[in-house]
Order: sequence, then C-alpha cells, then structure tokens
Amino acid sequence: MKLRIALGLLAALHLAILFAGFLAPYDYAEQHREYAYAPPSAVRFDGLRPVVEAGGRKYPIRFFTGGRLFGVESPAVVFLWGTDGAGRDVFSRVVYGGRISLATGLGATLISLAIGLFWGMLAGYFGGWADRLIMRGGELFLALPWLYLLLAVRALLPLHIGTMQAFFLLVAIIGMVGWVRPARMVRGVVLSGRERGFVEAARGFGAGAPYLIRRHLLPLTWSVLLTQATVLIPQYILAEVTLSFLGLGVGEPVPSWGNLLADARQYHALMNHPWMLAPGLASIPVLLGYLILADALLENSANRPAEECS
Repeated sequence: MKLRIALGLLAALHLAILFAGFLAPYDYAEQHREYAYAPPSAVRFDGLRPVVEAGGRKYPIRFFTGGRLFGVESPAVVFLWGTDGAGRDVFSRVVYGGRISLATGLGATLISLAIGLFWGMLAGYFGGWADRLIMRGGELFLALPWLYLLLAVRALLPLHIGTMQAFFLLVAIIGMVGWVRPARMVRGVVLSGRERGFVEAARGFGAGAPYLIRRHLLPLTWSVLLTQATVLIPQYILAEVTLSFLGLGVGEPVPSWGNLLADARQYHALMNHPWMLAPGLASIPVLLGYLILADALLENSANRPAEECS
C-alpha cells in the first residue's frame, strides 16, 4: 500500500512538472509589470463557473484554452500563488522550476550510481589492496569540505556563464560528490555474492571476471542501486535548492526552486509577500514521496529474506 501511494504521488508530480507548459497559465518569463508582488488571485464561483474580477467585471476561467490547462481573457489575470517583483506568475515559475530541480536530482543520482557501481564492483570483486585503496580513497572524499570547494570552483569560473553550462556543472559536481555511499553498498553485495555457489561453479568452469561480473554479480546490485536512488534523489534536489539559493546554481531568468527561494531572502519581502515561499512548499511533496518510496523499498527488501527462509 505504501509503495503504491509513493509511486502514485511521484508519478502525478513528475507528470505535472514534465508538462509544465500545459499546466502553467503563463510562460515562466512572462512579465506583468503592473502586477508586481500581486497577491494570489481571488477565485470565486459564479454558479459552477470559477471567475476572477478585473475592472468591476467578472471573467470566467476557461479550461483547455490556448494550449494550456486553464487561462483567462485579458485584461483579467489569474495568479494562483501571486507574482514576484517583476510581475511573473509564481505558480508558473514554480512548475517550470521543478524541471531544473528534478533534472538535477535525477542526473546527479545517475552519475553517483554509475561511479559508485564501478568502484564498488572493483573493490568487492578483487578485494585486497584494491579494496583498501578504493575504500580509503572514499573516506578521504567524504572528509573534504565540499561546500567551500564549490565556492572556490565558482569563484574561478567567469562571472556570467550560460544556463546549460551552469546546469551541467551543477549536476556533475553534485553527482561526483555522492558516489561513496553507493560504492560501499555495492561492495558489500559483491563481497557476499562472489562466495555464492553458482559464482564458484561458474568460476570453476573457467568463467573470467568480466563474465562473472556481468552475468552473476551485476544483477545482485540492482535492488541496492534502486534503493540508493530513492535516497539520493531527494538529497540532490535539496542540494540544488541550497546551491542555487546561494547563487551557485542556475541563475535567472531560468527558474529553479533554489533561485526562486532566493527572492525570499530579504526579511521585508518575506513578511509582506509570504507567497514567495511557495517554491519551498512545492518541493515538500516531492521529497516526501521519495522518502516514502525509499521506506517501502527497504521494508520489501527486509521482508524478502524472511519469506525465502520460511
């Protein structure tokens, strides 16, 4: 039940963000200067029709219009979560911004798992000095002050870099930082798996290391990698939010949940315009969904050995 809830929640949220161009009533860069820091629109019902008021008139909110889920005729506007200082719709920017944050989490997780799988497989299969060297190197990697290193790397780069450059740099750095934990998990699985009877039998028939790893040991790691992915993705989404909030990630005008939250750094802006916290609130269901999924996968993996023994 828990697994279905998590999968359903994550599927709905990812589809909403994937189809941001359909769900959002405005483009993320569209400005309404006359509505700077406008509060959320007051949506009322005229019978069964949702309407907004403008200039003393009521304008119905129309669905499936202009290639979007909903919208309203000019001069009326509909801002579900208010606007920012440039008059841009916060709801639209949050939905579009989820693309960068989720893509960062997914991309960085793939990098971490690929690096962790490679080094963990080597350490677990060959053991000995290779195992000690890789694991000690991983411990050293964990001990490095990565936030300060990121600040130093950003200081060495040009002041203004392209959006795609900033995105790929962010994904690469976050992904390369977190490979140690997956490597340790893979190492443990491979250390156990290489002593199993079917592996020993294949080795006795002359199977080499590449065949044993590909055919017998690699499939044993899939469940571990899947569980690690559900743990790493929310961590990396939070890492993107933090780094972009500090100005180290993707910058304006392309939105991400991190740089959207940066608009709420000033106390007076936050107190007078609390809807600027919407990006942080929008990330909570995504993070919660992944945590529920990770918990469900851990429960299933814990119950499986018990069922096999019974």
